[in-house]
Amino acid sequence: MDPEMIKNLGSSLKVPSVQELAKQSITKIPERYVRPNQDPPVVSNTTPLPQVPVIDLNKLWSQDATELERLDYACKEWGFFQLINHGVNPSLVECMKKDAQEFFNLPTEEKKAFWQKPGEMEGFGQMFVVSEEHKLEWADLFYIITLPPYMRHPNLFPSIPQPFRDNLEKYALEIKKLCVTIIEFMTKALKIQPNELLELFEELGQAIRVNYYPPCPQPDKVIGLSPHSDGGALTILLQVNEKEGLEIRKDGMWIPIKPLPNAFIINVGDMLEILTNGIYRSIEHRATVNSEKHRISVAAFHSTRLTAVIGPAQSLISPESPAMFNSITAEDFYKGYFSRQLQGKSFIDDMRIQNGS
Repeated sequence: MDPEMIKNLGSSLKVPSVQELAKQSITKIPERYVRPNQDPPVVSNTTPLPQVPVIDLNKLWSQDATELERLDYACKEWGFFQLINHGVNPSLVECMKKDAQEFFNLPTEEKKAFWQKPGEMEGFGQMFVVSEEHKLEWADLFYIITLPPYMRHPNLFPSIPQPFRDNLEKYALEIKKLCVTIIEFMTKALKIQPNELLELFEELGQAIRVNYYPPCPQPDKVIGLSPHSDGGALTILLQVNEKEGLEIRKDGMWIPIKPLPNAFIINVGDMLEILTNGIYRSIEHRATVNSEKHRISVAAFHSTRLTAVIGPAQSLISPESPAMFNSITAEDFYKGYFSRQLQGKSFIDDMRIQNGS
């Protein structure tokens, strides 16, 4: 597949670096970052807030039926879970954390080599910025397509400094294996034929996004990442410094996720909600910031191959459970997803059959 085609999936306008802005010790944030009327997170001093389920991959491997039920429940009711005993090499994970931190610590002049080019999404900057009036997020990011290898940006990936480039290569492959493993267990929980979903991921797409959320003098007036659901099938998130900031919308409330040590945060994306005919749900989430400390995370987004047709799995459709979504190629899906602002679940909602789309 021509890498030029990847460029046509979407682009984002160039924006200033928030990290550099935060270094200026400002006390009042620029108007373009101000987000009025945001929902506050849930704060409770009396009753503990519910927390996303924790799934133990070792128990799934040992065919623990209760753990498989817990995975099924997490995907149906939460769309999020923390995964422990995930089997990814701990030293590789620590290298990724170190490399991500050092990458954002590069001098501004060196970072310019990685800045987003006009008409592209990959590189340093922000995503989903569609106009000069667009409100900006209090964050910088580095976004790069990692798999399959032939879809990589011909200039961007080779220019990543060592050892980050080699570690990113190894990490991408390890996380890909973990993604396929999780989907295998999901097919067991859904009681469908394994290949019905897995064959769509034989040459899966993967993109990695490293997020940097600097401290902000007015954290209640900005957003680190706008409320949205992920477009892909499965996201695997590594919290670099285990600082709280990720929140999910549950029962109409914003609930913070307390990151566990040595765990990944996994979430269902829009593609998987469509493939499971709405049984597993992609959930809105957002990132908040604070006034004291930066937060860094590494998100690995996984999707079907671009030529796949995304639609409800046939074995999950019946007269009692008709198809809830229209079918669409993965390429057209991403063109639509990346062409608009990041806004809740607006794109997947447009694909629901009852909406007449």
